[in-house]
Amino acid sequence: MKHRKNQRRIFSETFKREKVKLIEEGKLTVLNVSEIYEVSTTAVYKWLRKYSSISKGERIVVEKISEVQKTKELYKRVRDLEQALGRKQMELDYYKERAKIANEEKGNDIKKKYRPKQ
Repeated sequence: MKHRKNQRRIFSETFKREKVKLIEEGKLTVLNVSEIYEVSTTAVYKWLRKYSSISKGERIVVEKISEVQKTKELYKRVRDLEQALGRKQMELDYYKERAKIANEEKGNDIKKKYRPKQ
């Protein structure tokens, strides 16, 4: 932000109200307004206190997703992962059993003869 010495600018009430409305709607932040119009963040906060439709002491909490919804999604993810793990365990058990049967039929240990490709 550039500071201008000895130059006082006056913004109209309409201008200030417009910027406060944009901040409240989430289209701009205090920092954005401060940088764009080269005014201190302190001044913008004063505009907010004076022209905001939100009463003093009241805060707006913006959540993208509620905690309940987030918890439900996490439980669903855990369930899906447990199902995938169960399928892989069944697959592993199947291959172990097949190797055991093949060992009995052939009379030699398949595991010891197996060498992975490199």
